[in-house]
Amino acid sequence: MPTEIRMPRLVDSMTEGAVVAWRTREGESVTAGEVIAEIEVDKTTADLQAPDSGTLTKIVVPAGSEKVEVGAVLAVLEQNGPALAVVREPASASLGPTNGGYVEVEEPAKTAPHLVGGSVEPMAALRQVAVQASPLARSMALQAGLDLSSVCGSGPRGRVVRADVLAALGLHQATRESRSTDPVHTSGRPLSEASPSYDLVPHTQVRQVIAQRLSESKRVIPHFYLEVNSRVDALLQLRSEIQATCTDGTRLSLNDFAIRAAALALRKDPEANASWTDTATLRYRRIDLAIAVATSLGVVAPVVRDADRKGLAELAAEVRDLAARARDGRLTPAELRGGTFTVSNLGMYGIDSLYAIVNPPQAGILGLGAAQPRPIVVDGAIVAATMMTCTLSADHRVLDGAAGARFLLTFKRLIEQPLTMML
Repeated sequence: MPTEIRMPRLVDSMTEGAVVAWRTREGESVTAGEVIAEIEVDKTTADLQAPDSGTLTKIVVPAGSEKVEVGAVLAVLEQNGPALAVVREPASASLGPTNGGYVEVEEPAKTAPHLVGGSVEPMAALRQVAVQASPLARSMALQAGLDLSSVCGSGPRGRVVRADVLAALGLHQATRESRSTDPVHTSGRPLSEASPSYDLVPHTQVRQVIAQRLSESKRVIPHFYLEVNSRVDALLQLRSEIQATCTDGTRLSLNDFAIRAAALALRKDPEANASWTDTATLRYRRIDLAIAVATSLGVVAPVVRDADRKGLAELAAEVRDLAARARDGRLTPAELRGGTFTVSNLGMYGIDSLYAIVNPPQAGILGLGAAQPRPIVVDGAIVAATMMTCTLSADHRVLDGAAGARFLLTFKRLIEQPLTMML
């Protein structure tokens, strides 16, 4: 019995993914739970497992395909057992009662429908009805004698559209190829001979997700920014003393202290640990910190669960592990979702301050700059101190300026008096 293997929704915000590689070839046998492909979802790569044991009879979406919509058919698996085909497609009002929003049509398994006089066989016609397609695409397929169930749809939710029918008939391939060779600006106009030369760098799935989310964030979320300068001499001294006494190889960075301080500040001022919805503000009971990590494909933000309940050594070890696996592309989708607040540190690059973009649906992100010697005034005298600029980017729908200031000042006190983080 054939089973359609579809692009799964592994992250709540996921609308499309990419097929990185197939580990199983057409005609090979697989067992239930065996990894048959690698798919790129949002900002990580995940393994796609076979839902049942059987034979992979057809790969619909080849390796390297991008922007594959959630729910699109990736491959067909012939299960071991009776030869019955089950067509599962979104129900249409004309098909009568449905089961869970899908129509099930059982029929004896067969090869591709035989074409007679420009039309398809009766059972193939039944499959035509079950396939989700636009009226124009359905009419064109009927006139051409094309079985719509064999066409991979590129429309919303895998819907077959006019371009898919033309592609299946081989009528617009040359036009598409000729267009793809023409250099164009983002506006679509051809480049003139006087235009500067350039290297074409195709967008990865990760970069497309980053662009989509951050563009939406700046377009929808009313950002405001608060900045404070924190003196970190006492913190650096405490870190040196801890490192000198640790014999188990524990390594602590300034970033580890900052993450601990952010988690404790969110516990004391929970207004920043929230999200906006149209009906209510969601104030989270847990503090799950997303930590921004730069990778070769773009910035990802793995999540440290219950960050306020973990000590410095545990936090440091977990952050190092997540960062290493993020750079190797070995994070799971679960480790990238559910963050309630984000911390982003560019101090290691010598950046003085960072005005980050809020990572929706969170209400805030804390940007950390470099800890550098600066002149400050203490008791009327100018002295040298190690200062770090800390910037809060916040969603004004959730936070007012006073609430954001309370969080940022709590963070400042913890950073400047690090022993209080040990309590």
